[in-house]
Amino acid sequence: MNFLFDQNFTKMKAPEFPKFFDWLNTEEELSLEKLKGHVVVLDFWTYCCINCMHALPVLAELEKKYEHKPVVFIGVHSAKFENEQLTQNIELAIARYEIYHPVVTDEEMTIWRSYGVNAWPTIVIVDPKGDIFFRRSGEPQKEALEDVIDILLEEYAKKGVLAKEPIEIKYKPVEITSTLAFPGKISISEDGKIALSDSNHNRILVTDLSGKIEQIIGKGEIGFTDGDFETATLFRPQGVLWKDGDIFVADTENHALRRIDMKNQTVITLVGTGEQGPWLSEGGKGRDIAISSPWDLASKDDLIFIAMAGNHQIWVYNVETEIVRRFAGSGRENIVDGKNLEAQLAQPSGLSIFSNKLYFADSEVSAIREVDLTQKQVKTIVGQGLFVFGHQDGPVDQALFQHPLGVFATVNKIYVADTYNGAIRVIDLMTKEVSSLIGKPGMKTVCKVDDPDCDKLGLYEPSDVELFDNMLYITDTNNHLVRVYDLEKNILQTLDIRD
Repeated sequence: MNFLFDQNFTKMKAPEFPKFFDWLNTEEELSLEKLKGHVVVLDFWTYCCINCMHALPVLAELEKKYEHKPVVFIGVHSAKFENEQLTQNIELAIARYEIYHPVVTDEEMTIWRSYGVNAWPTIVIVDPKGDIFFRRSGEPQKEALEDVIDILLEEYAKKGVLAKEPIEIKYKPVEITSTLAFPGKISISEDGKIALSDSNHNRILVTDLSGKIEQIIGKGEIGFTDGDFETATLFRPQGVLWKDGDIFVADTENHALRRIDMKNQTVITLVGTGEQGPWLSEGGKGRDIAISSPWDLASKDDLIFIAMAGNHQIWVYNVETEIVRRFAGSGRENIVDGKNLEAQLAQPSGLSIFSNKLYFADSEVSAIREVDLTQKQVKTIVGQGLFVFGHQDGPVDQALFQHPLGVFATVNKIYVADTYNGAIRVIDLMTKEVSSLIGKPGMKTVCKVDDPDCDKLGLYEPSDVELFDNMLYITDTNNHLVRVYDLEKNILQTLDIRD
């Protein structure tokens, strides 16, 4: 049999998992010794990574195909960001992405190094005798993995080495029973209507400013169908945008731009085929073009800008011509300024426009950047590189963020949902200083001990922030809440989302 690797590699015994590492999504600690006789598929991932997210549906299909065969899938979570090293955060990421296989927390990237991994994601396949047979980095191709698994199953069945029955693994999923499930993005209309992506419930909510639900858009099931509010389906939507009385939606896992017609109460697909698009594309007519993980939206005139996290670009859709095309980013992942089509971005995930500037949260480089819409130039405001992050206030050339996902721009300030720091930060464009408004370093809350009106619960991976009538509305994603911060009274409270 040929061995398939992404670089020169000598066949080796698969290193055993270290003892006493945390195992999630299962009731028992696993070992390669226990899994002898099985084909073992290891997915080295980190939960911030868009390419790792793209790998998960492929693995889910394979898990379904081989569920009655001696094939075991295991996630090896080798964290990039400091925040991702915490077990409870990994556990919530497993719930958010609806992963149904065991995950081991790879402390200090120990397993990563022992297997010679150097990129996210990487798939390693171990044969039934415990030898590494396959290793390849990048988004996996389903057919290639199927071929490898089928070869191993056939070969080791002939040798009599294959387990006669697959091992029984008792899963231990996290259940979310709250009104919201990982709310993603928020948009508020001029007349005070809140549009909210209730992402893991696969729906969009419209509420008033008190949180009373006025409309539920989406059946609540995973799918990609247009129709009325009760029958249309979405798949973990993120970005929402009020425009001309309607709501535009970045339907992230469907790789689509959808429009919610509020008057006729229907959902219409504008861009996307339901399949993930290629790494490089110049665009075209909306419904004919496959795009990749749209994460947020912003508008100016007839244009809707799309944070295309999946290929590290920003795209633009013209509502009149129905043409969608690349607007900024070469597709290479990094932090390089310059002409908009030559600049390098890194998983842009939040957008906001003020005047002729498009501001964006470039999450994988922990940066806040801007595109001058007139000069078509990309410029970094805060951020230094793919592996430079932290929680540090001060001058913009020294300040640090950690995987921010949301921005809201005003005339002289940018409010930032600094997601992995559990904070709301402020960039003062006049003084060129960054400060922490909510979630100061080392603190879980801005509330004073003697303030009975203040909610003591700190933010937990907030994904978005929107300013309306001197109030900041925040999607507190991992708390499954929407929070409201009064800028005059300095009070953080929870919005009561209710029927």
